[in-house]
Amino acid sequence: MDRDEILSWVKAERLSLADFFEGLHDEEWEEASLCAGWTVHDVAAHLTLSTRTTPAGSITGIIRARGNWDRMEADKARERAAGFGPAELIAQLRETAGSARRAPGAAPLDPLVDALVHGQDVARPLGRRRDMPVEPTVAALGHVHGSIFYGARKRLRGTKLVATDADWSAGYGPDEVRGPVGELLLLATGRPEGLAGLSGPGVRRLEAALR
Repeated sequence: MDRDEILSWVKAERLSLADFFEGLHDEEWEEASLCAGWTVHDVAAHLTLSTRTTPAGSITGIIRARGNWDRMEADKARERAAGFGPAELIAQLRETAGSARRAPGAAPLDPLVDALVHGQDVARPLGRRRDMPVEPTVAALGHVHGSIFYGARKRLRGTKLVATDADWSAGYGPDEVRGPVGELLLLATGRPEGLAGLSGPGVRRLEAALR
């Protein structure tokens, strides 16, 4: 896989998300997402930020959040959601769908992870379905599993992940967890909602750790 291929996947996901958001009712924008404390509107706002965040903005944000990265991301998402309505955010997603610009420090696959996972964060609480394309999701999962940023190494220590819809596995240990790559990606990014679609002896331990 090369950067052009990754960018094509990112563009497709962003455009698909714009279509998804365009189909929501007004009240659905204010529903809670899977991200604790974030509405669907907040998540949509966050998704427009990766192509618009500057190094100076990141430094200012992390100072205001007293060094807490998650708090900075939440503050920036809510601030942008307060400043832009649904139609404006959808237009922004479409406008920069093919942009190669990334947030400072982000790897080429991080925007793909962001789009795939946040797509589930908004779809599942609304009872809507968003399929995750297998090949891009495998690439995103491999990136998350090997990155120190997402915490998957610590979270999944002693666990072997095995995809049931792709030729992919990773990790070592006595606890095996099997399932579709999309559910494994949710698990790897710390979302307990992915556990419902998984099986294997490691599921019970992870349920206790994530809930």
